[in-house]
Amino acid sequence: MSAAPAASSRPRALRGVWLGRKRYEPVLALQERLHAERREGAIDDTVLFLEHEPVITLGRGASRANVLASEESLAARGIELVTTHRGGDVTLHAPGQLVAYPIVDLAPDRKDVRRWVRYLTETMRRLVAELGVAAGLHEKHVGLWADRADPRTFTTASAASEPVKLGAIGVRISHWVTMHGFALNLAPDLSLFDTIVPCGIREHGVSSVAALSGHAPSPEAVAERAFSVLAEVIGNERLAPALDVDVAAPHVVK
Repeated sequence: MSAAPAASSRPRALRGVWLGRKRYEPVLALQERLHAERREGAIDDTVLFLEHEPVITLGRGASRANVLASEESLAARGIELVTTHRGGDVTLHAPGQLVAYPIVDLAPDRKDVRRWVRYLTETMRRLVAELGVAAGLHEKHVGLWADRADPRTFTTASAASEPVKLGAIGVRISHWVTMHGFALNLAPDLSLFDTIVPCGIREHGVSSVAALSGHAPSPEAVAERAFSVLAEVIGNERLAPALDVDVAAPHVVK
């Protein structure tokens, strides 16, 4: 898959922030605050990069039946359970996963939800390609997919011997300003995914760059490159001044 940058009447500024490892709910509150500020024009387009502490999130289309463990057993494993307003079903975040939350205004020239999802998928695809894993689209399911049987080759999911999901996407777009984003499995503990039916997809498994290639850098090490790639894909200029946020003095991606 390839995605051409969006045509724009003027350059956009994009700020990137590395938040480190955080619980889900404080970062959700931060997203909501930044979303309001972006709608008001108080800040530029902004993307938050981070790892989450273990958490299962239920999107607007989630079925509780896709959570396979009780809240008590999840708590015993240190996994939180949170209902959120993003699109999609059930997903899991954990250390070793690069999470990106772009707060981007799609108006006036990028008001296309499917195109935005393609941009997020293409960003992940380019990142894992640089890490030695070929990946792409699934004909029926959103997200980034690879072939466990042949991680260096991917044309389509239907041609793959063993399709596995590498990256999840769930977004919310309100007043054409985006929230939420993607979660790319670099080297999370894959056994945590046994507690859910990821994105409600029972017929395929989940994998990671580390499981497919034998190694993977940390999310922090990949965040700067992810920022560059996302800027290239959506056609923004990079901008990295300090951003005033209230989550543990985040490091600005430069």
